Amino acid sequence: MPDARQTALQILNTLDQKKGTLDHVLENLLDQKESISKKERSLTHSLVFGVTRWRNKLDWIISHYSKTPLRKMDPAVLNILRIGIFQILYMDRIPDSAAVNTSVELGKLSNPPWVTKFINGLLRNVVRHQSDIPLPSMEPDFAKFLSISCSFPLWLVEKWLARYTREETAAMCSAANEIPPITIRTNTLKITREKLEKALEPDVKTIEPTRCSPLGLRLTAPKAPISQLESFQNGWFQVQDEAAQIVSMLIAPEPGQKILDACAGLGGKTAHLAQMMNNQGQIITLDNNRQKLQKLKHEMNRLGVHIVKTCVFDLHHRPENLLSGQFDHVLLDAPCSGLGVIRRNPDIKWKESKKDLEGYRQRQILFLSNLVDLLKPGGRLTFAVCSTEIEETDQVVESFLNHHPDFQLEDRQEELPCTMTPVIYHDSRLTTCPHRDSMDGFFSVCFRKSGKL
Repeated sequence: MPDARQTALQILNTLDQKKGTLDHVLENLLDQKESISKKERSLTHSLVFGVTRWRNKLDWIISHYSKTPLRKMDPAVLNILRIGIFQILYMDRIPDSAAVNTSVELGKLSNPPWVTKFINGLLRNVVRHQSDIPLPSMEPDFAKFLSISCSFPLWLVEKWLARYTREETAAMCSAANEIPPITIRTNTLKITREKLEKALEPDVKTIEPTRCSPLGLRLTAPKAPISQLESFQNGWFQVQDEAAQIVSMLIAPEPGQKILDACAGLGGKTAHLAQMMNNQGQIITLDNNRQKLQKLKHEMNRLGVHIVKTCVFDLHHRPENLLSGQFDHVLLDAPCSGLGVIRRNPDIKWKESKKDLEGYRQRQILFLSNLVDLLKPGGRLTFAVCSTEIEETDQVVESFLNHHPDFQLEDRQEELPCTMTPVIYHDSRLTTCPHRDSMDGFFSVCFRKSGKL
């Protein structure tokens, strides 16, 4: 039977080689190990996400107890040490001795005896001193303190400190390190939220309605993988964070309208829009990834959505002949840094850099510009990103409006539920933050094209 720690090490080593996102690599490798037990699968998941989430702090500790610089260590050995230290510091149910011994055994699989001796000695040092491991002091370098103690890249902490107070920056880091609940959206084409909640109660540890979205449920500790639950297989819900659900509410499409979902991905917002349209009208979905669109088709079938057509298209080009001037609404859920969803995808912390934000900004502006001619006069263009960084939010809005005087920001407050707090939707902008709203970090605005529908 596959061992959780070996599997976790394989996944972390693959991530280091930049061969995909954490979710993608985890899913692919676990699918290859069909015989892995539920318990081992759960431990693998905890180890991979935990080590990725706390990598900066783990590396600081390794540096403190090792004479060998990190840059000179074999990456696989470094990951073995990370796995060991994570278990010692963060997994109370695993005895320290087991954390050390299993890490040493991992080291023996592909290293000479002196390396396993090094692993053993360093981890035993951590066990002895775990209650007094030194961290950088808060003064004079608060950014470095947060970077190590909360395990974030220094550039991002410095960026947040330049924009927010110390207290809010610390709260943002802390919230991004929390393990979020699973949030789902009821498929009202098949069931009500109340009936879905009742149906799911035996399958989860806790379940409760979301505060703002009238369709959402937050749940913890499902007794089986989500895809194996009968309610999922019946098409009664999709996994979707509450913030993403609110984006579709801004659009508020009506039955019979024609919608373009310009970067549809796997179709979370696509299906929500179809629900709001009561499966009447037409939704065209674009994506440059044919495999994603194939999965989207399968997902629409599971949910009973019948009004969606797919089209492979790269929005780096202007869609000259694609139903120009025919859409009531266009949604651009744009490619972005993903810095608003770090709590769900901790590998994002280590994949993005400050210089990437400018590239995302330019691409978002290009994609918006390439979509403007597809709208009817009076149509609505909705822009959304799972980021709250100013380069991908306000700067994009400002640039778009400056270059397209026939568009104006539209206030959509009346479309949002009364449970929505003013701080979430303000100045015609939707902005959600994990530390403030217990949702993913999202930004969205609606631009209205001049004229009448």
